[in-house]
Amino acid sequence: MRSFDVPEPDFDRYTNRQLAAVPLALLALALVVVGANVMLIGAPAPLGIEFTGGTELVIDTTGSADDVRTAFDTQPEDIQTVQGQSNRYIVTFGPDAGENGPSVQDQANDRLEPPSGNDAVVQGVSSVDATFAENTQRLALIGIIAAFVGMSVIAFALFRVFVPSVAIVISAFSDIMIPLALMGIVGYELSLGTVAALLMLIGYSVDSDILLNNHVLRRGTGGDFYDDVHRSMKTGVTMTVTSMAAMATMAIVAYLFGIDLLTAIGTILFVGLAADIMNTYMLNVTLLRWYKFEGVKR
Repeated sequence: MRSFDVPEPDFDRYTNRQLAAVPLALLALALVVVGANVMLIGAPAPLGIEFTGGTELVIDTTGSADDVRTAFDTQPEDIQTVQGQSNRYIVTFGPDAGENGPSVQDQANDRLEPPSGNDAVVQGVSSVDATFAENTQRLALIGIIAAFVGMSVIAFALFRVFVPSVAIVISAFSDIMIPLALMGIVGYELSLGTVAALLMLIGYSVDSDILLNNHVLRRGTGGDFYDDVHRSMKTGVTMTVTSMAAMATMAIVAYLFGIDLLTAIGTILFVGLAADIMNTYMLNVTLLRWYKFEGVKR
């Protein structure tokens, strides 16, 4: 089996400002996108039904998407065609749909025509109470904050030096913000599944950054700084690229089979892992190089 060969970058050709410019610019752009979404929709990305409450129907009908939209007394919030199944739709309603009349399930069954061979239009129903959704949203936010704070504490406890530790925190923060901005741009919803993907990115980020810092600060040969960086890259880049390949495969296969959640999770992890390579071996290396050659008082 052919091994994955990680080339040795010529870091000393670039100044610290040049190396840090790209990851910092992308982080700034991501923060602008996330901030704009917060102002426009009240969240960094569209919220899924788990966080807003409501009802989701899976329906089979011979009608078009416009027929589905006009069949309900309450305007659906979203109508999606299932990939590869032209007669199947996923229809999402807010938490107040069907409160003062027939349920949305009954409206669908009474007003839409099922395909030949089907007994009913509605094939699946998922409902989330608004109060429960609000509590779930709060718990998810607490979980992300707790994971990030815990990661920061571990980083400072391991290295006990400000610059190398804060490099890990900044890299992890950027690894989350960049895919979160992508979610806002392409319309991927924040759900329990995508939140889990963001939490996974914290773990991936800490793994690669601690590996780099450990090679440079603790396991270094006492020789060249760039040799220590390259040794860490041989392991770190190989692991990350392997994970990226797995996530890309999952996203493509899920897209072909119309599994939207797995498509979103795979895409988020792929983009986050790509951002992790950039942040680890450009931004983190820059901060470590400054610390080693300029920040440490000799």
